[in-house]
Amino acid sequence: MSTVAKFKRIFSGIQPTGFPHLGNYLGAIRSWVKLQEQCDDVIYSVVDLHALTVPQDPLQLRDNIRNLTICLLACGVDPDKSIVFQQSKVLQHTGLYWLLSCRTPSSKLNTQTQWKTKSRTAQVGTPPLGLYSYPVLMAADILLYKASHVPVGDDQIQHLELTRDLAKSFNKLYGNVFPIPRPILGNVPRLRNLRYPDQKMSKSGEDSGRINLTDSPDIIRKKIRRSVTDSINAVTYDPASRPGISNLVETYAALQDSTVEKVCTAFSGKQTVDLKDKLVDLLVAHLIPIQRKMDQLSNDMTYVDNVLYDGCNKASNIAVVNYTEIEAVVGIS
Repeated sequence: MSTVAKFKRIFSGIQPTGFPHLGNYLGAIRSWVKLQEQCDDVIYSVVDLHALTVPQDPLQLRDNIRNLTICLLACGVDPDKSIVFQQSKVLQHTGLYWLLSCRTPSSKLNTQTQWKTKSRTAQVGTPPLGLYSYPVLMAADILLYKASHVPVGDDQIQHLELTRDLAKSFNKLYGNVFPIPRPILGNVPRLRNLRYPDQKMSKSGEDSGRINLTDSPDIIRKKIRRSVTDSINAVTYDPASRPGISNLVETYAALQDSTVEKVCTAFSGKQTVDLKDKLVDLLVAHLIPIQRKMDQLSNDMTYVDNVLYDGCNKASNIAVVNYTEIEAVVGIS
């Protein structure tokens, strides 16, 4: 394997809240697969503790953890090249979360964009403490493994900046304990809702607005054909004035590892429906192999459980050593 030296250790996590959609795949999971070939020390976590910031049905959450693991494996995450594990099974995450919480100024958390947004839109009462301190747990996830790099989307950059600040503060007080993690920024724009292109593609909201990785060819065809564009029957890229068609152009480009300019050139003189039809073919070609692999894995849950079990052991081996060192410098060991 050819290792890129600058990536000493990569850590990233994904929440088991519903089945991943196309935006999750193109924005995160596919890059995870590629990073396995660029670094020999890669850790990916199903971050179930983060999912608890909103109420979860226990049975559904257990299924979601397994289903997400199946999805990651089917998309190409290789447990022989990456550590794949369930966050809550490594208890040192919560231990470091508390130690970092004791060093986190509330002023830092008050400025977090997601907290400000969700506290304003809370329907009943006030958001829970877990949602407020979510970024500290994220910092603990990263720093526990002394990760050098973290793949992040635009919406997580602020959280990673907090992680970097906490690592610097901790190091200033206790010595050079943590490396300062750096972001690995993806080059895929955030996909938009097919029905409401002014919104991001999300697991929440109506199903017609997103392409799920489990959608059949017929469902994909319906969703793409019904996706909102505009009255201009041409393929151009202008996210500000033509968000719907621009979203489809970005999706097509991302699936082909191409650029929006090349897609627009390829469809020059053609109609919007031509892009939609070709996008359906491209989506089906990408997703059918993944779906077949998911079906195989769903019939071999012993293997899936063993992946999580082995991943937990490997992650724990790293976490215990690092946390023991952290306890010592803090003075609680």
